[in-house]
Amino acid sequence: MLADRCAGRDVVVLGLARGGVPVGLEIAGRLGAELDAFVVRKLGAPKWPELAMGAIASGGGIVVNDHVVRRLGITDAELREVVEAETRELSRREVAYRGPAPPPRLADRTVVLVDDGIATGATMLAALRTVRAAGPTRVIVAVPVGPSSTFDLLRGECDDVVVATVPRRFDAVGQAYEDFRQVSDDEVRAALKR
Repeated sequence: MLADRCAGRDVVVLGLARGGVPVGLEIAGRLGAELDAFVVRKLGAPKWPELAMGAIASGGGIVVNDHVVRRLGITDAELREVVEAETRELSRREVAYRGPAPPPRLADRTVVLVDDGIATGATMLAALRTVRAAGPTRVIVAVPVGPSSTFDLLRGECDDVVVATVPRRFDAVGQAYEDFRQVSDDEVRAALKR
């Protein structure tokens, strides 16, 4: 299905680091495409860090969930503090994964953005908006699992969305995995060397 959508194109697969890189490795292998990591960081709410109030991406893309920020009464200063902390971690990871090498060329290529799944969509939206600014001919989102609302959320932001599993009742990305442990920096580097 995804292979048909990429046939005959200059394709680069970007795995959202960290969890999307092992999934991206499999997709890049099947497509015979270049693989790289794309670093995106969730902006966790100050008192509830697992709740995404937005996300930032390599290259400066940012998405803020205004509804969450307003509902929780998060101040501009609190938001700025979280953005600064996550920006430092994003920069650390970019160096850890790529070293001094530049990111891959995205202009005039088909970009397949891959993650281990989509829950709120904030990290994928940040990645999409940043990648779009680089001038690809097409952007395809490919994930193993996500809620049915994924299609509505991403439809206007990318050219195609491929979700392998859309559970009737979606609770979390981890529900689709037998082993959903965190992917380490070493595992990301190993995948990128293959």
